[in-house]
Amino acid sequence: MENQDINEESINNQEETNIQDEATSGDNVTATPSAEELLAEEKDRYIRLYAEFENYKKRTAKEKMEFFQYANQDMMISMLGVLDDFERALKEIAKNGNTADLQGVELIYQKFKNRLTEKGLKTMEVKAGDSFNVDFHEAITQIPAPSEDLKGKIVDVIETGYTLGDKVIRFAKVVTGN
Repeated sequence: MENQDINEESINNQEETNIQDEATSGDNVTATPSAEELLAEEKDRYIRLYAEFENYKKRTAKEKMEFFQYANQDMMISMLGVLDDFERALKEIAKNGNTADLQGVELIYQKFKNRLTEKGLKTMEVKAGDSFNVDFHEAITQIPAPSEDLKGKIVDVIETGYTLGDKVIRFAKVVTGN
């Protein structure tokens, strides 16, 4: 009986050893990739790296163009105060001054405004009755609407808004009706 038990144990041990040997020999076969697989893997890595580099070049070119387009944004924002002062001066001279002074100031104002327009500055066209849009307008205050059709719409424009290219650099300050 003892011999039979020992014999069965050795048979079981041999079967386990054979199974382990087969498993390790199967792993060894799949662990060493063929030359074609290595080539395909390296080609895939090269294509991905090339695509990533092309995307980098496009992104930096786009950022460079945006930088040049908006490089003078700070200067434009500082000039908006001067433009507003010219507009106020024109209104006051039109009320009280003579026509020669008005023509001179208008000429300077038009030249100044044209130069800013050449550099990409655009005036937002906002008037009473337009719908309020938070992307372009800044509500200073709300007042009771003078008529039903002005509820939720712009009643008055306090300060003109400007864009540089497609970017808003100053929101139009408006009064809305409620």
